[in-house]
Amino acid sequence: MEGVQQEAQNREAFRQAVTNTLERRLFYIPSFKIYRGVAGLYDYGPPGCAVKSNVLAFWRQHFVLEENMLEVDCPCVTPEVVLKASGHVDKFTDLMVKDEKIGTCYRADHLLKDFCKDKLERDPNLPAEKAAEFKHVLAVLDDLSSEELGAKIKEYGITAPDTKNPLSAPYPFNLMFQTSIGPSGVSPGYMRPETAQGIFVNFKDLYYYNGNKLPFAAAQIGQAFRNEISPRQGLLRVREFTLAEIEHFVDPEDKSHPKFPDVAKLEFLMFPREDQVSGRSARRIHIGEAVAQGIVNNETLGYFIGRVYLFLTQLGIDKDRLRFRQHLANEMAHYAADCWDAEIECSHGWIECVGIADRSAYDLRAHTDKSGVPLVAHEKFTEPREVEKLIIVPVKKELGLAFKGNQRMVVEALEAMGEKEAMEMKATLESKGEAAFHVCTLDKVVTINKDMVSISKEMKKEHQRVFTPSVIEPSFGIGRIIYCLYEHSFNTRPSKDGDEQMHFFCFPPLVAPIKCTVFPLVQNQQYEEVARQIARSLTAYGISYKIDITGTSIGKRYARTDELGVPFAITVDSTSSVTIRERDSKQQIRVNVDEVASVIKEVIDGQSTWGDVLWRYPTHSS
Repeated sequence: MEGVQQEAQNREAFRQAVTNTLERRLFYIPSFKIYRGVAGLYDYGPPGCAVKSNVLAFWRQHFVLEENMLEVDCPCVTPEVVLKASGHVDKFTDLMVKDEKIGTCYRADHLLKDFCKDKLERDPNLPAEKAAEFKHVLAVLDDLSSEELGAKIKEYGITAPDTKNPLSAPYPFNLMFQTSIGPSGVSPGYMRPETAQGIFVNFKDLYYYNGNKLPFAAAQIGQAFRNEISPRQGLLRVREFTLAEIEHFVDPEDKSHPKFPDVAKLEFLMFPREDQVSGRSARRIHIGEAVAQGIVNNETLGYFIGRVYLFLTQLGIDKDRLRFRQHLANEMAHYAADCWDAEIECSHGWIECVGIADRSAYDLRAHTDKSGVPLVAHEKFTEPREVEKLIIVPVKKELGLAFKGNQRMVVEALEAMGEKEAMEMKATLESKGEAAFHVCTLDKVVTINKDMVSISKEMKKEHQRVFTPSVIEPSFGIGRIIYCLYEHSFNTRPSKDGDEQMHFFCFPPLVAPIKCTVFPLVQNQQYEEVARQIARSLTAYGISYKIDITGTSIGKRYARTDELGVPFAITVDSTSSVTIRERDSKQQIRVNVDEVASVIKEVIDGQSTWGDVLWRYPTHSS
């Protein structure tokens, strides 16, 4: 138990060191700080903006360009009807409890999670059976119903964290920010909770733009909004955040992917549901084997899992602290064929940063039903095919006499019948002359007689197949990925005289906010002119840099630049050649002034490694 407590303290100290450095160097800060801030809202400062911009640029290169995706940019304000169709209005909720005396609200599952974790980490006298019980509660937390959560909170005597007042029973709270469109207030809307719906409602036009061909993918980067009940954990749980989402539309009868062999040999930590249920740990599996064995549902889903692994590891995420966890059966939406989360381990535990789901045809069907616009694809046959077709012909005159103003809804319900239901109705009408029929839109059962509808099967020639595509959806929480990247890149080393620990970020050049700094060794007009000449060359190559001409010691300037994660420092100590220092190794080489920018460019672009240039140029001892 002491080991668990020590580990928790170490995690907390590490997290505090990272957060303090990030806020002090303005990577991010609480929004509206001079007004004491608002929970769950953060501002990115200059280095944070640069890191985010670099991550998104690489995302576009790695996914949008590589797969020829169609990128869109849709509004954040969304009409209610769209989010009603997608299910967000009715189901996008978290369970909330309220302080019964002062009304402060809390996430019910967070309070239970914190209680169990606190007992496991801080109670040295906790009996083994109680420890096992708390671990079990943490494992099934996401599956607990409102009643079960309430019972556990009551059983453990959990009270409001700030006041110790009693708590209400848990009740659902919709996480969307509500608004109205236009001055009248009669057109309700919401701030979008995800960017995906903008892609789904544009499917018909995107399909046409793509030459009516499948498969194709559409992508969107943008802000999403969730009115979190009690946000904490910094950038991991916020009320406004950036999502990067892909919707890859594919024929449900063919989910193969031509580029799957490119990733099939990748091996990484995977956590299939069978291993989770049986209490085993995540294990290394080749993605090719996972698809072949049916652990991953299909090639296209497997291809994107592989591409997500490459994306995250090339950003600088530690491959040993990255796993792909399959959703358990009770986590899966009823329509999903398979779903995996890319989870990254940080001081807060394993954090879901990317969701990769096969959502079947649910979204397009939902918007087809609500809008009346068919969001479908077509497969033209080389030769016409004879197929047996179900023909349902409502007799509108008879239905109008019987149902008057409700005629249209009864007609639509009859036309929407599946084959099994229609053939059962046909048999009942032939034997009894009438049949009971449930009309969903009226929410009642009506009586249909044999004069009101004709049901038959006919052989027809078809020249094409019309179907609703399935969608494979990788969805990236950019803020979460960036925070985990900060933790994975954070390092300490002793100062030159060894009396203190210096913090630094070892970002790969790809995501570093500034690629290099330029230091004249001393305040000298000639050296400063050389520094400006190098700066002009760096600008011409599109390389971000910072000039530091303060009179501070070179050691302190190196420390400042390391703390921002800048990979290279150029020190001007003569008018003909300069030194380039690499951040992680602190090794230095001497390079002619007119070559400096091209050397930096080839290393940050990945054309050469630091080892390559170290071999080519003379080393310099400080």
